[in-house]
Amino acid sequence: MNTPSSRLQSLWDDSKAAGMSEPEKLLYRSNLLGSDKRITNYGGGNTSAKVMQADPLTGEEAEVLWVKGSGGDVGSIKMDGFATLYMDKLRALKGKYRGVEFEDEMVGYLPHCTFNLNPRAASIDTPLHAYVPRKHVDHMHPDAIIAIAASKNSRELTAEIFGDEIGWLPWKKPGYELGLWLEKFCLENPDAKGVVLESHGLFTWDDDAKACYELTLEIINKAIAFFEEKTADVPAFGGAVHESLDADARRAVAARLMPAIRGMVSGQQHMVGHFDDSAAVLEFVNAADMRPLAALGTSCPDHFLRTKICPLVVDFDPAQKNIDAVLEGLPAQVAAYRDGYAAYYARCKHDNSPALRDPNAVVYLVPGVGMITFAKDRATARISGEFYVNAINVMRGASAVSEYCGLPEQEAFDIEYWLLEEAKLQRMPKPKSLAGRVALVTGGAGGIGAATAARYLSEGACVMLADIDEAALASTYDSLAGTFGKDVVRTVQMNVTDEAAVQAAYAYTAVEFGGVDILVSNAGIASSAPVEETTLELWNKNMSILSTGYFLVSREAFKVMRTQGIGGSVVFVASKNGLAASPNASAYCTAKASEIHLARCLALEGAEAGIRVNVVNPDAVLRGSKIWEGEWLNQRASTYGTDKEGLEEMYRNRSMLKRNVLPEDIAEAAYFFASEQSAKSTGNIINVDAGNVQAFTR
Repeated sequence: MNTPSSRLQSLWDDSKAAGMSEPEKLLYRSNLLGSDKRITNYGGGNTSAKVMQADPLTGEEAEVLWVKGSGGDVGSIKMDGFATLYMDKLRALKGKYRGVEFEDEMVGYLPHCTFNLNPRAASIDTPLHAYVPRKHVDHMHPDAIIAIAASKNSRELTAEIFGDEIGWLPWKKPGYELGLWLEKFCLENPDAKGVVLESHGLFTWDDDAKACYELTLEIINKAIAFFEEKTADVPAFGGAVHESLDADARRAVAARLMPAIRGMVSGQQHMVGHFDDSAAVLEFVNAADMRPLAALGTSCPDHFLRTKICPLVVDFDPAQKNIDAVLEGLPAQVAAYRDGYAAYYARCKHDNSPALRDPNAVVYLVPGVGMITFAKDRATARISGEFYVNAINVMRGASAVSEYCGLPEQEAFDIEYWLLEEAKLQRMPKPKSLAGRVALVTGGAGGIGAATAARYLSEGACVMLADIDEAALASTYDSLAGTFGKDVVRTVQMNVTDEAAVQAAYAYTAVEFGGVDILVSNAGIASSAPVEETTLELWNKNMSILSTGYFLVSREAFKVMRTQGIGGSVVFVASKNGLAASPNASAYCTAKASEIHLARCLALEGAEAGIRVNVVNPDAVLRGSKIWEGEWLNQRASTYGTDKEGLEEMYRNRSMLKRNVLPEDIAEAAYFFASEQSAKSTGNIINVDAGNVQAFTR
């Protein structure tokens, strides 16, 4: 009998597990569970094992709880991601418990239970694992289980699907009290294999690591099979009332919406966007019941913390394609959401609640188009979208077999503004200097472009690399994504002299990241010839790339930056030759001078919108530079009567400081102009040329 493709398959490999210690088996099991989003979302769920180990002080055997530490992700966790605690001390904590109104104080006792001075902080879920009287415990957030847990009659559904093998507990905020509830359930139901937590998720347990893993899959598969049988002929979410636009049209709408939304939600900090037009999202945003279901909010606490109380539904009609009207009305929609969120805070706050946080929506649903999410960084924006897809799957199942129930408003607030959650937020590291910024770098595959991108990425920015050289782009992407992660780097093949290609690159950047804050105009060419040998074609090629190209990419940057309304920075990578004449390079020098004067003009125009425009003038950056390959290198070597090997040394000796200029030096100046360090500078020039008196600005 073939197993349906929708079912989870066991990935456990006995040959790999043979010889593993119990903690190693826990890690193996955790990574397997976390590898499938049908089992748990990113950062969601917990796993644990109770292991006998030698006490480092007495040498005597002690029972130790290994449990996923605070803030970890089971899919990517390593051995150092687990907290380790003495079980005898965790049991002793019961004597310190003063009741549910004081349960948060129990978190402060967990460090006193630490085994072997492990620095990994234990999570709030630790008691939930400690007090289950089995060696291995899985706590997962499968969509199919949460669809049961979030149904109006979740207790009855649990019994119908699982019988006596899986129990049910009513909603209770994670914490010490819930740990005691789980223990009580286990003692009263010794044959039960797990429990469904209302509006939360699934617990399963066993005394063997492999058996626990496969039990978790078995229970989830039973739920998947149940929903497939019950919902086969039921239209999802009441059926479709909108038709999706085609893929290109969806992205075109998103490209116009995202910079506008980004500007409205970046008041407290710059936000980065993510766009999702997957089949699951489109089914939901096009459905008759989308608006009432969206208004109910999410159920599982992990979903809620990532996606806020509810999404904002953008008033777009795919049949009318009314994007201009939507953009006109969007400020009022966003303001209304903020007011609604502030009212929710006012209704639910306690005397000791943290201050009102950012009142803007995280999730934006667009009929016929898809879902947009905004967060403080690209990974968080993407993950928030993934969580809302989980919520969509939950709503689909629950509303098909019962009535979907979101988390009650006060419970939702108490999770979102939980003092323990606030303490976790306060421990977060200070954002890097370019966190939330988006940069587009032309000539991004060359030495200066790649070095500048790396400098920006190191300070928390997202970078779109634009270059005409597709192969070099791919190589540069691999290098940067390998260092900084795939979330924050994108590439686009672009000829800066092609107006349509430039516009398409900005649209792509808007959809991938939400907009643009920084333009580094760096695309280059170089030529050398006496004026009488300079052809019109050569002249025009220099002016087209180095003047017209800089105009086109700047014009489109200004459009996006004005739409966002949060300022921006344009950095021109010009040349010492734009200020100082050079023999046999009239076309190149004139085009570079044009760049510099264009920057001055743009600085005048952009100032009132907070758009700063500045220039970096390099000289003789040979290493990694594509313009110093081939003919140009030969020409300049000939002009100065040296060979290729001697040219760099000649430039070094020609400089006042007698130093070579490297791509990283230019990148540092480009970073300065992009950062808040230069917030009061526009229309300026920095020469990074190791000193050239002819290029002194006056």
